[in-house]
Amino acid sequence: MELTELLSPQAVIYGLRASGKKQILNELSDRAAAVTGVASRDILDTLLVRERLGTTGVGQGIAIPHGRMPAVDRIYGFFAHLAKPVDFESLDDQPVDLVFMLLAPEGAGADHLKALAKISRLLRDQSFCLKLRGCDSSDAIFALLTEGVEAGVSA
Repeated sequence: MELTELLSPQAVIYGLRASGKKQILNELSDRAAAVTGVASRDILDTLLVRERLGTTGVGQGIAIPHGRMPAVDRIYGFFAHLAKPVDFESLDDQPVDLVFMLLAPEGAGADHLKALAKISRLLRDQSFCLKLRGCDSSDAIFALLTEGVEAGVSA
């Protein structure tokens, strides 16, 4: 599964201003609702239920919130580059500035796990994250995430 299958230009947010984890998830839920047609509140509720199981703040300034929903027809990805790092209750207690959210259908099973693994591998690459942090627009981030990965950036 390629990131071009998960992401669209409308699913990338540059300079997201948020004061906390719930606000980040709320903003991403609003964007996801516009792209998927699923109610923002339903998306937010799904993400919050998942966060109660354990934080999706994986460390090094990265969070990968995700959830499965019956109303979603395929796997969708959403990316936010935060204007300022925010506490996300991450495993390493460091604030987060790069957030990649995944929404998957209930029955996505292995495909959902493959997408999570791909994103996790990509965002563990510190040089790639530096490039993401250096982007100055949503378009630049989208291009790096899609074209950079296809060109062989360690994903």
